[in-house]
Amino acid sequence: MSCLAIIPARGGSKRIARKNIKSFCGKPIISYPITVSIKANIFDKVIVSTDDDEIAKISLDYGAEVPFKRGSHISDDHTGTVEVIKNAIEVLEKKGFEYTHTCCIYPCTPFLRVKDLVESFYKLKSSSASYAFPVMKYPHPIQRAFSLDKSYKPVFYDASSELKRTQDLKTFYHDAGQFYWGITSAWKDKKSIHSSGIGLPQSESRFIDIDTIEDWRKAESYSKLFTID
Repeated sequence: MSCLAIIPARGGSKRIARKNIKSFCGKPIISYPITVSIKANIFDKVIVSTDDDEIAKISLDYGAEVPFKRGSHISDDHTGTVEVIKNAIEVLEKKGFEYTHTCCIYPCTPFLRVKDLVESFYKLKSSSASYAFPVMKYPHPIQRAFSLDKSYKPVFYDASSELKRTQDLKTFYHDAGQFYWGITSAWKDKKSIHSSGIGLPQSESRFIDIDTIEDWRKAESYSKLFTID
């Protein structure tokens, strides 16, 4: 049993410039998942996959390895997570490194904890799934969602649920956007993460998928509420 952590961090983020190394509570945000991954003591190697020299230097400063520079063909806005992780695995295999399990950890995850990685790993191992990842409950039943027409009149997603009590409606979850544990062969076979995986509900709404500057400000405000490992 051997485990690899891959943190994908390209340099060309658009909505938040230089997002992956932007200062968060006094440190580059990528430093948090690097530090937690190393502290978890379950990874044989923690690497950062990047096309950017500054990101590579900062990653090395915080203890990660950067064993290769990601090519431009796999660093654009349209390259998916599975493709990036598959690429990193195959580059490492050519260098003689092979792992049974691989965890993709996003760089903007300042509230990630050691226990999140460790517990998720063992839940994956005890299941028959190819992946395991944290999920969050929607704050309001999605059955009661509606769009607005041109006159601003609500058009319900599920009209039959309009008058139902919220406690009578089924609970739905969404991807927390933090990390994905996977069997290495599943990454290489490009299996779909969600349909081939298990979602692990989180009891605390402390995970924030940071995509916009509004998300970033929200995360900074959360830093006063949650302990950062």
